Amino acid sequence: MATITEAKVIVTSPGRNFVTLKVTTSDGVTGLGDATLNGRELAVASYLEEHLVPLLIGRDPARIEDTWHYLYKGAYWRRGPVTMTAISAVDTALWDIKGKVAGLPVYDLLGGKAREGAMVYGHASGGDIPELLDDVARFQEMGYRAIRAQAAVPGSPGTYGIRHGTVATVYEPATGALPEEQPWSTEAYLDFAPRYLEAIRERFGFGFHLLHDVHHRLTPTEAGRLGRVLEEVRLFWMEDPTPAELQESFRQIRRATDTPIAVGEVFNSIWDCQQLITERLIDYIRASVVHAGGITHLRRIFHLAELYQVRTGSHGATDLSPVSMSAAVHLDVTVPNFGVQEYMAHDPLTHEVFRPTYQLRDGALHPSAEPGLGIELDEEAAARFPYDPKYLPVSRRTDGTVHDW
Repeated sequence: MATITEAKVIVTSPGRNFVTLKVTTSDGVTGLGDATLNGRELAVASYLEEHLVPLLIGRDPARIEDTWHYLYKGAYWRRGPVTMTAISAVDTALWDIKGKVAGLPVYDLLGGKAREGAMVYGHASGGDIPELLDDVARFQEMGYRAIRAQAAVPGSPGTYGIRHGTVATVYEPATGALPEEQPWSTEAYLDFAPRYLEAIRERFGFGFHLLHDVHHRLTPTEAGRLGRVLEEVRLFWMEDPTPAELQESFRQIRRATDTPIAVGEVFNSIWDCQQLITERLIDYIRASVVHAGGITHLRRIFHLAELYQVRTGSHGATDLSPVSMSAAVHLDVTVPNFGVQEYMAHDPLTHEVFRPTYQLRDGALHPSAEPGLGIELDEEAAARFPYDPKYLPVSRRTDGTVHDW
């Protein structure tokens, strides 16, 4: 029987900070798991090195389910983003190993493909409406069938989701050794957002999926009002309309609008979204492989969602490494209730360290048939990019109080 002989935590910053767990077995097989928690990366690295890695040595790498429960229940202090991200890394690495030992891609271990590829959505943005329209056209030319749209709210130049500079092709929200503070006016946003989303439909029509991210910034009353106004533009979804800590607040939004709702990129477990799913207060669940307990636990969430006709729409920004993206795509192509996968292209430097084999074609990501997750990490390249503190910005209302991000 093979056993785990080494588990190594690798912290690197090729354009963005990533934490990776590399697990090695006595047979010389290695597996990779993403352990990146945006802005709190070193907390997860420490949790792995000091608490989980010693528990892995000598364990059977094939016993994925047992290892998941051993790490989750054995800690007593359960859940939370740090713990669940660390468990995710272990779980994903073990699935990678199992695929390599079996000589099969992970999607075959999960029951095989239900579709050839996972439709993705890209992030179009602009400093004003004309810039946003040009960016939507750019994504359409690249073959995207689903596009998220965000524009800078007048008077709020640091608005979330906006590319910095006209040369950049992607936006990067995490910057600097300390969080950037950005002004925010809900009133200005509620006035402006419908205008630019209507302008997109007027110029490009309804032949593609249009998405929009509110990013937790509205009350349930405000979110219901926005959803009603946006019904005419037929959004694929309105994402994170209000903070989800009070899950029953989504009933009010449901009563107010038919606009589909997506929630969950900050969720860590099935218990974070149980009420939202079972009461069908949302249409899409956005939990991710890296923050929701790995492939093992995210699959449970997706199976629960399937029972209630809630579809998947996993988080996939650049705070997930290509290891997570590989794992997400393998899961995406197997679940019957797949909806869409978020996808942001990584900085070219990232691909000097991580070498994935998934491919973007015709607006969809396609996993390769290589055994395991189909991704490798160059440790020598990783060593060239030391940890570089980066934080997401902090929003403040016009009266100076800190606002939801």
